[in-house]
Amino acid sequence: MNNVITLRPDRLPLARACRALGLNRSTVYAHSKHAANDEPPRRSRKQSVQPRALSAQERAVVVETLHSDPYCDQPPGEVYQRLLEKDQYLCSVSTMHRILRGLRENGDRRQQRPAQHHAVPRLLASAPHDVWTWDITKLPLVRRGIYLSLYVVLDLFSRFVVAWMISRKENSALSKQLMDEATARYDIAPGQLTLHQDRGSPMTAHGYLDFMNELDVTCSHSRPRVSNDNPFSESQFKTQKYQPDYPGRFRDISHARHWCETYFDWYNFDHHHSGLAGFTPEQVFTGRYRAVAVQKQRVLDERYERNPERFVRGHPIVPMPPETVAINPIAETGEDTLVIDDRVNFPTLSAAGYVK
Repeated sequence: MNNVITLRPDRLPLARACRALGLNRSTVYAHSKHAANDEPPRRSRKQSVQPRALSAQERAVVVETLHSDPYCDQPPGEVYQRLLEKDQYLCSVSTMHRILRGLRENGDRRQQRPAQHHAVPRLLASAPHDVWTWDITKLPLVRRGIYLSLYVVLDLFSRFVVAWMISRKENSALSKQLMDEATARYDIAPGQLTLHQDRGSPMTAHGYLDFMNELDVTCSHSRPRVSNDNPFSESQFKTQKYQPDYPGRFRDISHARHWCETYFDWYNFDHHHSGLAGFTPEQVFTGRYRAVAVQKQRVLDERYERNPERFVRGHPIVPMPPETVAINPIAETGEDTLVIDDRVNFPTLSAAGYVK
């Protein structure tokens, strides 16, 4: 290390030489100082022999004791206390840990559940009924501590609410009823649909998952405690609960059902969704947005021809909804019993199509 100073050319700064050799400049100075005084360089504290350290014979006794049958399955703290009760003291608990750590025998030896690794759900929808996403939210009643459960199933591509249900309970039996009626209503073919949900008990119950397997519906789940894995359902619930006429608390289940009927009718047919370039979920769900886009473009063309100077960015063009919608895109409780008044609700359907 002293050669760094003696053999270093004068034109080469010491800092640059130390950086090139991976040395600490203070260490080089200290070694050169001791070399000039004919003193051996000081050793680091870790390399120095501690005067209070156990001797090799004492360490061997500690290792032998820790490996003995009475103590081989016990932690150092337990061994320490047991030895004291027998009028024996070998070393401190920390020293036992340090000795075991040196032997690579330190750690929890009990059987434990291994760390869980959940795959990131990555879903892509390019048409209606490719992916449905659903969730359950609570609707509080006027009476404190009493809540209703609102089940909402959303089509990922169009944001169209394909089905919803209000219940006094939250369980897997109602989830099965919801999905059974929804898939039958929209004539979902086997293997066509991917259903995304979080990890609530109604979504992970064995009976529910077995039923989805019978319907040949692929189930996708969010990671535990990651709300961003189901963002579209969460966003819809925020839109709902931030409505100006949202009661906050409902009188009873009839009041909640009546309000939700009005809200979902507005959401599907009148709500110009910002994520759909200003089209309504029903227009995208039925494909009617193409004809609506032509009408909107005609209005913009007429206005542009009349006052082109007002459009500083040039000729306006109606933006179209995204061709694909993705979740996590890759960058390049209760008893399982049915409640009679819990029914699945659908938007009004006529022979001509979806109407209000």
